[in-house]
Amino acid sequence: MTPRLQKLFDALSEFQPRERLNEVTIEVPAAQYKATCEKLKADPFGFEQMLDLCGVDYGAYADEPREGPRFAAVLHLLSVRHNWRLRLRAFCPEDEFPVLPSIVDVWPSANWYEREAFDLFGIMFEGHPDLRRILTDYGFVGHPFRKDFPLSGHVEMRYDPEQKRVIYQPVTIDPREVTPRIVREKNYAVER
Repeated sequence: MTPRLQKLFDALSEFQPRERLNEVTIEVPAAQYKATCEKLKADPFGFEQMLDLCGVDYGAYADEPREGPRFAAVLHLLSVRHNWRLRLRAFCPEDEFPVLPSIVDVWPSANWYEREAFDLFGIMFEGHPDLRRILTDYGFVGHPFRKDFPLSGHVEMRYDPEQKRVIYQPVTIDPREVTPRIVREKNYAVER
């Protein structure tokens, strides 16, 4: 471990940090998520920048069913003053209706990232000033980055020349196998 990383570990000892691939991660319960963010932004930590916030669906993670909560928010923080980077992860307590507190008032840049996590994963951010879809259509049903969302979706849209407007209809795409031939055929690369 580098001296800079050790210094970060010492500073974050109350959070029980973990290192993997030369990157430090702390995991906090949902109830302490916002308070932890406020503490990390203030001195002595000084993580003044939130670089990224994303949702993660750990359902069937790495092709195995996972024990524990399914949805999490993962933040990447930067302290320019100390030259530290940190990953913060908080799991949503419920899988049916995943909710975490909003941190827009801690880092205003979280606004669009929280909207994206809501839109794509269905994670609600309590106290968010304008939580609405950002990437999908307002009439979109479901959350497309969830592991249980069908690959072809639920509906498709097309222009109807008779009605002179865009219409939604159930998906007409037939599922097909997209396994490459080299995997699908037993003797694909064998010389004859």
